[in-house]
Amino acid sequence: MDVLDRLRLDVPVAQAGMAGVAGGRLAAAVASAGGLGTIGLLPATDLRAAIGRVRDEAPGRSVAVNLLMRFARRRHVQTCIEAGVDVVVVAFGGDAALVRELRGAGVFVLVMVGTENQARAAVAWGADGLIAQGREAGGHLVGTVAALDFLPRALAVAQDRPVFLAGGVATSGDTGAALAAGAAGVVAGTRFVLTEESGAHREYQRRILAARMTLETTLFGLSWPMRHRVVPNTVTDRWCRADGAARRLPALINSLSAPLARLVPEKSEGTALRMQRPAIPLFSPAAPLEGMPGQWVDRAALYAGESVLRINGVVSAKQAVAELAG
Repeated sequence: MDVLDRLRLDVPVAQAGMAGVAGGRLAAAVASAGGLGTIGLLPATDLRAAIGRVRDEAPGRSVAVNLLMRFARRRHVQTCIEAGVDVVVVAFGGDAALVRELRGAGVFVLVMVGTENQARAAVAWGADGLIAQGREAGGHLVGTVAALDFLPRALAVAQDRPVFLAGGVATSGDTGAALAAGAAGVVAGTRFVLTEESGAHREYQRRILAARMTLETTLFGLSWPMRHRVVPNTVTDRWCRADGAARRLPALINSLSAPLARLVPEKSEGTALRMQRPAIPLFSPAAPLEGMPGQWVDRAALYAGESVLRINGVVSAKQAVAELAG
């Protein structure tokens, strides 16, 4: 399969679907530049509007949506199908019934995986392709080893299905290394957080650009206890151990809060989405977005992959695609 032709891409570069950060503005700009612009999980009404924006501003390009399964609801799936999106990324969950329904509607389904067992499950579900996430990635982690170490394992499981590589992707050199190792393309998140079209708070962008390290932690797990990669801030300094693990109090709070994501009614669009407006509770998995008070950056998850240590500034999405494509 020529996945670039199938997805109507000029370059083998995809932008990660980061809830709130990756709205229609960013996805449209990436798609217009020839990459795969992916809309993050938004309230269903906003999601439909974002899909329309990508269609209007990047005619003829694929429209992709990231379904963050911890918080995705039936309305999100229906919106993707009714709007006729081209690509859906199934992340942090999923099952055969979902993949079958999406593929039956003509959607190309990519499933994000971080282990061989997850890759086997995705293939058994009937996924069209995989996103192999390495441990270097920013945000929520399924990856457990370095991206280029995991890639050959994912390729072996995927067989003839395309595999995109995610984690630590910042330059055309990273893209070239992934392609040389057999990947069909790359998925970049942090590079697109640091773009003019990103929905990230500008202080969030400044903080991660100034970072000298990243931290793998379990701190920001309210309603969703999981590993994630961030850059340090006041709240991690206060509530993380030296190895990045959450201290006893936040760990207990997060473990007890896990049922919240399942108990939120479908009409509310999901806990993480509500957390993005208007406030960020302590230990929330929501990132700081445009329009939020700047001081909240000190209590929020400043998601960033290890690639941030090799990124020097905020650029347009068009330039970011060009830098990644070479």
